[in-house]
Amino acid sequence: MPSRSEPRGHDVIRIAVIDDHELIRHGLEYLLHRSDDLKVVLRGAGIGDLRDSDLDHDVLILDLYLATDRPCVAEIRELSAVTRVLVVSASGRPADVLAAVRSGANGYVTKDAPAELVVDAVRTVAAGGFYLSAGLADILQRELDSPGPGFGSGSDSALPRLSEREEQTLSYIAQGFTHAQIARRMDISKATVDTYVERIRTKLQVGNKAQLTRAALDRLERRHRP
Repeated sequence: MPSRSEPRGHDVIRIAVIDDHELIRHGLEYLLHRSDDLKVVLRGAGIGDLRDSDLDHDVLILDLYLATDRPCVAEIRELSAVTRVLVVSASGRPADVLAAVRSGANGYVTKDAPAELVVDAVRTVAAGGFYLSAGLADILQRELDSPGPGFGSGSDSALPRLSEREEQTLSYIAQGFTHAQIARRMDISKATVDTYVERIRTKLQVGNKAQLTRAALDRLERRHRP
């Protein structure tokens, strides 16, 4: 059975933790409760525990592999329609990260990440943002910087055409960088980045940062598809 407790107030980020390892569940609760604005209201070993609960939460921390060798991407797709999902997993494989994010995850952190990054990730996801731990951003950067056939050539008619600078901007967004950070890396103004992002949103018909990230990863996967 899941462990339950009542939320402490509307200014507190309420968190559900689903992981099949009891030690991880207790460790995450201990870590998060060190911050006054974070409160674990549900702990469970499986998706069934979450579905059985009638407690509201703002962020779901979910292990990608729950007592099985199958990543729970279908469950992420279902749950992301009703809650913000932060994957905290031992797996840092690009295929797992891509699958989770494309299924609707709002963030992905590996279990070997520093503890304070998990706290940052929860706050970012709760605020409607997207978060990747640094190591995953590096992995995705290598993937996004190694495009397959058709990159920039418009040969794949299924992909909306983006300029080279728009592709570069979208790549940085997929790695979790802010507009200001992207501006510094591209040596342009933040206003120019804002313009690129608006153009990308219009061309790809997407809205928030998580959707932009999924669009970038989708383009990557389709370019590398045989």
